[in-house]
Amino acid sequence: MAKLEGNLWQYNFAKLVVLDVSDDYELMRDPLPNCCYPVIAELWVPRYKLPNLLPATDLVDGYLYDWHQIGNSQGEPWTVGMVRSKLAESLLANYQSA
Repeated sequence: MAKLEGNLWQYNFAKLVVLDVSDDYELMRDPLPNCCYPVIAELWVPRYKLPNLLPATDLVDGYLYDWHQIGNSQGEPWTVGMVRSKLAESLLANYQSA
């Protein structure tokens, strides 16, 4: 009988570390290293087509997708930057009224 070795779920799921990058937009500054942002969530999600699904997925209520960075190795988490939706709406309103 065949025997499976290892944790197969690790190949099917990816760990996401979700960061709040709203300060970059409020202060209009260049991005900081990832370790400087507050973590708002850590999630395990299916890996299948993840780069295509992230922009359309609501990972955290009240936040909008901004960018993502894929982990370098199999065990390294993905990093996802998100912006507060209220801030994005106010910036868009200011831009449209100008």
